[in-house]
Amino acid sequence: MATKTPEDDTFTEHILDTDVTEEMQTSFLEYAYSVIYSRALPDARDGLKPVQRRILFSMDEMGVRPDRGHVKCARVVGQVMGVLHPHGDTAIYDALVRLAQPWAMRLPLIDGHGNFGSLDAGPAAMRYTECRMATPARAMTLGLAEDTVDFKANYDGRESEPVVLPAAFPNLLVNGATGIAVGMATNIAPHNLIEVVAALKQLLKKPDIELDELMRYLPGPDFPAGGKIIGLDGVRDAYETGRGTFRIRATARIEKVSPRRMGIVVTELPYMIGPEKVIEQIRKGVQDKKLSGISDVKDLTDLAHGTRLVIEVKNGINPEALLEQLYKQTKLEDTFAINAVALVEGEPRTLTLKELLQVYLEHRLDVVLRRSRFQLGKASDRLHLVRGLITAIADIDDVIAIIRTSDDASQARSRLIAAFDLDEVQANYILDMQLRRLTKYSTIELEKEADELNETIAGLREIIEDPDVLRRLVARELDEVAKEFGTPRRTVLLASSGKASTASAAPLEVPDDPCWVLLSGTGLVARTDVDTPLPTEGRSAHDVIISACRTTAQGEFGVITNLGRVIRARAIELPTVPLTASAPSLQGGSLAAELWPLEPGERPLCVTTLDPDSLGLAVGTRSGVVKRVRAEQLSKDSWDVIRLDDGDEVVGAVELASEGVDLAFITSDAQLLRFSAWGVRPQGRTGGGVAGIKLSSGAHVVWFGTADPEADEVVTISGSSTALPGTEPGAAKVTPLSEYPAKGRATGGVRCHRFLKGEDTLLMAAIGRAPVVATAASGSPVQLPPATGRRDGSGVAVPQPVTALAGRHTGAPAQEG
Repeated sequence: MATKTPEDDTFTEHILDTDVTEEMQTSFLEYAYSVIYSRALPDARDGLKPVQRRILFSMDEMGVRPDRGHVKCARVVGQVMGVLHPHGDTAIYDALVRLAQPWAMRLPLIDGHGNFGSLDAGPAAMRYTECRMATPARAMTLGLAEDTVDFKANYDGRESEPVVLPAAFPNLLVNGATGIAVGMATNIAPHNLIEVVAALKQLLKKPDIELDELMRYLPGPDFPAGGKIIGLDGVRDAYETGRGTFRIRATARIEKVSPRRMGIVVTELPYMIGPEKVIEQIRKGVQDKKLSGISDVKDLTDLAHGTRLVIEVKNGINPEALLEQLYKQTKLEDTFAINAVALVEGEPRTLTLKELLQVYLEHRLDVVLRRSRFQLGKASDRLHLVRGLITAIADIDDVIAIIRTSDDASQARSRLIAAFDLDEVQANYILDMQLRRLTKYSTIELEKEADELNETIAGLREIIEDPDVLRRLVARELDEVAKEFGTPRRTVLLASSGKASTASAAPLEVPDDPCWVLLSGTGLVARTDVDTPLPTEGRSAHDVIISACRTTAQGEFGVITNLGRVIRARAIELPTVPLTASAPSLQGGSLAAELWPLEPGERPLCVTTLDPDSLGLAVGTRSGVVKRVRAEQLSKDSWDVIRLDDGDEVVGAVELASEGVDLAFITSDAQLLRFSAWGVRPQGRTGGGVAGIKLSSGAHVVWFGTADPEADEVVTISGSSTALPGTEPGAAKVTPLSEYPAKGRATGGVRCHRFLKGEDTLLMAAIGRAPVVATAASGSPVQLPPATGRRDGSGVAVPQPVTALAGRHTGAPAQEG
């Protein structure tokens, strides 16, 4: 350093040697101190960083409270920056936005209006958004005017700001905190307010309470987005030492997302993880071939339904195993490391759960105590004035006379003090009051107010002097806060990963195990993953199984329709339903119309294997044509198995187990014809078939299939042809098939039902292994009459219309006439 001496124009140098290491240490420590205490770490008492505290205090001072309208965020940011926080407006606005984001805060402190961003996108500029204090924020600042906390000068000494907020609830634990300082960082998970209050109350009752007992009331974090915490050992470590790590996992379920595909539906994501980030990781994993079995990923998240991320699973892939892979390779499972560092009396400390609760309780006890002292002083001052008023009102005429005859206020004050034994404060209060206000007081009202003030003073003194009363008051106020702002727990706590180990051990691809493909009377199609015999009855829960074929999970099968088409299908595309020996349930199956492109009026009749070594199919049409089709499998999605004439359609089709079986027709005029399948020559798929049954004028076939005279029975339901379909219950008759003799193909058969008056047609008919079961349109069972030996007898009325019939062997379906 050089200085110029006044004696001459020469310069004298003064060089100060400073060690670089010492200078760096000093400057770095000053910088670190500023970051730690003024920016990055929250105070353990109110859980707020300085910028957050200044935002809430400024909004409270500005009157931007929950009962007022929203104001521009830029206005709040400008006030905070200009008066209290001399830093960049971006940092202030970012802090304000976070306080308003419900996915970041378990109990948001700011009510935002406008675009406050999302987990994957930032907010709009502060000139576009608006804000006001949320109701919980009001509870954080309530009591600032009652000397509950200390104030300090702002950065330029012109204003003052609170050192800490009164904080009516434990904000540090409820909303958590995150921050990176110099040489240290903090990361505290959000918790449930109701649980935190319960733990605080227990700590008030038992200051020496152990951690395990505390965790009975506060078992773990509760994140705003829900999700699951896997493994509680890390949570306990964090509560015991202030540091601990645990896993948080998305909430996902396996469900059918389309008629052909299963999917993984994610409804809750780990804390601060957005759906776009997960989608990006999934797509990158698929591109890098680290993930397989995913056909598509859709983000269906909206404001009405919340988070909904749909991951479609390819056919043949085990969804549970794929979900376990997603947990391992994407942010559907994440880790959360608690580092409970906060400022305690200006010193950064790593706090255990009990210490966090104790620091808050000490602060809250001090706040309530200071508030009580402040209120006691106010009440005492008011009581002192009221007593002076009572004295003055008793002689109001003399008071008025003294005031009127005095030369000035000083003389009036002195004369009032001397005349009524008042002190200077009481005398000044009387003199400052307007005459009309002074005269309107009554002694009774003043004495009542004095009594109320005496009760208030006594209660406040009890709070101040008795620590037990003070603790009970704090506990009661905490209960009120929990009742007002508390919400149910959102995050599920799991001691272990549950069935994750089983899912990870399962193969990713579905094994090619044997299964049944089932078709129900209501058109539902499903498969079973269990290689067990079909039930002893053809009835399922609220439905009947009208057709079944055996294949493998990765195999193909055919669907035969009433238009004579075979549609190629894959078993893996069908939803899986449980199968029991008594009654399989097809609830959860898919409708055939949703699975395959059916033409108008086309419906599935049965399912069949596509085994080229089988004996083929037997097909019967409405006009009485029968055809045996050779087994063949084409490289097409569908092909015709019979050439139909105009107006004709297939009414039944069965897969032949052997050539020795019988085929049977039942017609609308109650004729039954049974003949050997040997009598039908196999044809190619383009053939038109041969005559099966000779029909009377106006009659048509209502049922066709296989028949076993030793085990099957015949069910016929008669009614009127003029009735609307599905409206007439009809009359049902059940007869053993052995009562009907076999005849040659292309003959007229024998009568199987005698029509009564008003009956002229068969509404439905079927042949199946006894007992044949029936269901109504609703799927509920319909009671059939017992079997009778009269092959041409009349029927017995049934309680409601029958829409489906099926026997034990689940052959071809019964059709309505």
